[in-house]
Amino acid sequence: MTNIERYTAFDVDGEGGNPAGVVLDATGLDEARMLAIAADLGYSETAFLLPDNRIRYFSPLAEVSFCGHATIATAVAHAERSGVGTLALRTQAGEVVVRTRYEDGQLLATLTSVAPSVRNAPPSLVEEALAALRWDAADLDPALPPRVAFAGAHHLVLAAGSRERLAKLDYDFDALGALMAREDWTTVQLVWAGPDGFHSRNPFPPGGVYEDPATGASAAAFGAYLRELGTTGRITIHQGEDLGRPSRLLVDIPATGGISVSGTAIRL
Repeated sequence: MTNIERYTAFDVDGEGGNPAGVVLDATGLDEARMLAIAADLGYSETAFLLPDNRIRYFSPLAEVSFCGHATIATAVAHAERSGVGTLALRTQAGEVVVRTRYEDGQLLATLTSVAPSVRNAPPSLVEEALAALRWDAADLDPALPPRVAFAGAHHLVLAAGSRERLAKLDYDFDALGALMAREDWTTVQLVWAGPDGFHSRNPFPPGGVYEDPATGASAAAFGAYLRELGTTGRITIHQGEDLGRPSRLLVDIPATGGISVSGTAIRL
């Protein structure tokens, strides 16, 4: 019998976060069974750990190449069973190293992404995305231009000019989902630069999820995006607030190399 564990990752003091399924021993499970488990759980992603530290991630609708919050959840679950340390996970996007340690009595996991990249978002695609989101170009923050960022999965980054604009998420699910599927975008990273860090929302229609409450993959991609704009050091991303699932993601942006994302995870 398959042992399916449930965690919420990037929680804030035991509240909120993004639920993920974790199967620490997925030996013998084929793709159809993994997808069925993910669909039955209904979380945005479920992670399946295979021999030699291979890991696969499934949303309720499809497999994704990399998922940050399910990686954090898997690392914490593994540490609770086998002790803290380092896992070199073999994802479809490449090797992702995850380190676990205790900090202030909590298990903290830090993943370091594959080599990231950032490219311009063609104006026609931005216009199409804005139309599906029911946003106007005037809603955007000119200091943070649209880009497509990658740190294991591709994400369109759009920055809102106000917290009020970010709070009003009412998009065309089918239209945005079709655009994202065509362009191979896993989520759209909607952000607002606030006084306490960045606030984020992540539509995820390709996975059958209206909004993801904490998205480690897009946080890593956003770190790469900020580095292209000249930012290094640590930032905090606040996500899930508008869903009633407050989440906190700590993103470390070095001058070169992969982007690190840290967070806690607790068993549900």
